[in-house]
Amino acid sequence: MTTLRPIPRRRALFLVNPGARQGTASLHAVRELLARDLELIDVRWPGAGSVSDMIRARAGEAELVIIGGGDGTLNAAASGLFDTQLPLGVLPLGTANDFARTLAIPTDLAAAAGVIGSGTPRPIDLGEVNGHPFLNVASIGFSADLARELTQDAKRRFGVLGYAIVAARLLIQSRLFTAFIEHDGTVETVRTLQVSVGNGRHYGGGMTVEATATADDGKLDFYSLEVDHWWRLLALLPSLRRGTQGAWDDVRTFRTTEVVVRTSRPRPVNTDGELVTYTPAHFRIRPSAIRVYAPQVPAAPGLPVLAL
Repeated sequence: MTTLRPIPRRRALFLVNPGARQGTASLHAVRELLARDLELIDVRWPGAGSVSDMIRARAGEAELVIIGGGDGTLNAAASGLFDTQLPLGVLPLGTANDFARTLAIPTDLAAAAGVIGSGTPRPIDLGEVNGHPFLNVASIGFSADLARELTQDAKRRFGVLGYAIVAARLLIQSRLFTAFIEHDGTVETVRTLQVSVGNGRHYGGGMTVEATATADDGKLDFYSLEVDHWWRLLALLPSLRRGTQGAWDDVRTFRTTEVVVRTSRPRPVNTDGELVTYTPAHFRIRPSAIRVYAPQVPAAPGLPVLAL
């Protein structure tokens, strides 16, 4: 009589960012769900600056990485995931969870655990600016100012509403700046409030880069807000939420695989809510760069949000 050997469970590095908005929430039930299919290897959160190094150092111990956190947490892990090619399971614990929304990963943690336990990883693109990877969007101008001003305390206290509170104050003070945009053999000089380069669909608490954007189309979606007055931006908000801003005369849009943005003085670049580099900013796409456990269906656009 042949004895059937149990199928070994996949091993997963399991780490949670305690600084994420829901990072201190109890994950006992979620861990029980994951443990049905996986052997969890608990890893103490090493800090955003070291998480990719940790993934590279411990890649031989596991077949996948499960990360609990928000968009900034996932951004910090992106280079380690790219280098090791370990697939990623996402537990959305952040304020906005835009990457999860783009991939239709449930924000309900039990459902997200189910996707990891029984799903198949999908190839996903990475954006890159000056060597720094990003999952959602990189921006120069207003969004970078917002990222600088929006403190962790505000995120924890107000959630997505925190974006709106800080954005309203900054919007009235904002001024246009000159940018030189080089792409597809052309150079354009613009006066703009913000330029954004998107890999995914959602950012900034659910704003939409472009209505048809996906994180696996091999393209970057660019837009520049060339508005004269802050009240004009208020009129644009519904379109920015839907990703249809390209229909407006004072919004420049295009799709490409590489773009360089220069400014007369160095300006910070915001990637997934984190300030990581300065202009001149060289953006490019890395097609199918990482694998992520996510439903095999496109996310639905048009999420209701409050902030830019």
